[in-house]
Amino acid sequence: MIQSRVHVSDLREHVGRTVIVYGWVNTLRLQRKMQFVIVRDSTGMVQVTHKRDDGPLEAQLEALTPESAVRITGRVVDAAQVKLGGLEILPETVEVLNLAATPLPIDEHTGLEQRLDWRFLDVRRRPATQLLFAVQTTLEQGMREYAYAQGATEMHTPKLMGTASESGAEVFTLGYFERSAYLAQSPQFYKQMAIAAGIDKVFEIGPVFRAEPSFTSRHATEFTGVDVELAWIDGVEDVMVFEEQMLAHAIAKATDAHGEAIAELFGVEVTVPATPFPRITMTEAHEILHATGWDPERVKEDVDPEGERSISARIKEATGHEFVFITHYPVGIRPFYHMRPDSDPGVTLSFDLLWKGLEVTTGAQREHRYDVLLRQAAEKGMSPEPLQDYLNAFRFGCPPHGGFGMGLGRVLMVMLGLDSIREATFLFRGPNRLTP
Repeated sequence: MIQSRVHVSDLREHVGRTVIVYGWVNTLRLQRKMQFVIVRDSTGMVQVTHKRDDGPLEAQLEALTPESAVRITGRVVDAAQVKLGGLEILPETVEVLNLAATPLPIDEHTGLEQRLDWRFLDVRRRPATQLLFAVQTTLEQGMREYAYAQGATEMHTPKLMGTASESGAEVFTLGYFERSAYLAQSPQFYKQMAIAAGIDKVFEIGPVFRAEPSFTSRHATEFTGVDVELAWIDGVEDVMVFEEQMLAHAIAKATDAHGEAIAELFGVEVTVPATPFPRITMTEAHEILHATGWDPERVKEDVDPEGERSISARIKEATGHEFVFITHYPVGIRPFYHMRPDSDPGVTLSFDLLWKGLEVTTGAQREHRYDVLLRQAAEKGMSPEPLQDYLNAFRFGCPPHGGFGMGLGRVLMVMLGLDSIREATFLFRGPNRLTP
């Protein structure tokens, strides 16, 4: 009896039976007496073996091209000499569902930018890239699991805004009927409104837009953000605890499901982080870096990418930990809505999280008092009028709260040891790339 579709990974269970396999032609070896076709589906590859006999099957196999989509019906037999699982398929029918044009526009030697031009072929042909999206799915599942277990509500906030979020810079403007709209830089204002709406814990996984003309390996103009906001907190420490626990849970889940495959295809041994993560203040970070000769003029308020890598290396050496929170950023480099401690009003109750030297998260306790927000916005030179819808959320009893935003692509990039966020994204968007 002919089976319905069987995945390549399950063929061992069907030895001696006739099966149907759907997939793509990976390679063709058309010899004088034999025809060998390697067929690939999303689970693996199998060899289809046919002895030439001048019949219709021979002609069909001869006409195949690499990456053609095919439906093969045939008998699964043991074949110890075949490296692909020690079995092969002896075909009975071959149906070409879509003949691929030749030559292919990319091969194993093609550079990244051209591969991105043909991303669907790039993903299809490389098992490591297929694995990346399986890991992404499991990571998101783990993050949601943790958030749900903590009683968080998943929200979907607007990406079209009537005023520029957070600041007037780095936003995309688009025509909106007779006026302008802006693409949201983050769901920051809206998740705070959800807190003011009485939803104690809020999270969202969705698109974020940044009009930064940045051409680095870690920047994109559109990316997936993981955003969390927590009400009734006692301090910013509550936010950091939530994040480290969420990340530890999600990374453990991804490692359980894909750790062996990640090691095989990416050459990376993923370490499930212990909690709590190390924490150092920005002042302490500067002291560590200045001792190494970083920023000899001592003019930098922030830590640049070189400094982030150096700090992470030092923490790894001292504690064995790949993660580190840098806390208490100066007021001058943080948004107006970050809370400032009474004991040290020159800093904010904020943090960045570094993983192996790359910033993957920014977070803070928010200022929830209306009068203080007005004052801090004025200090930043911001007019309250465009912010009024946001500021109104704090006029009628908004509780203390805080949260963070995490870049999903950056997490994947670090986890899998990738050189660029371009490879951690299905269809990358940057200053010079709006296609495909």
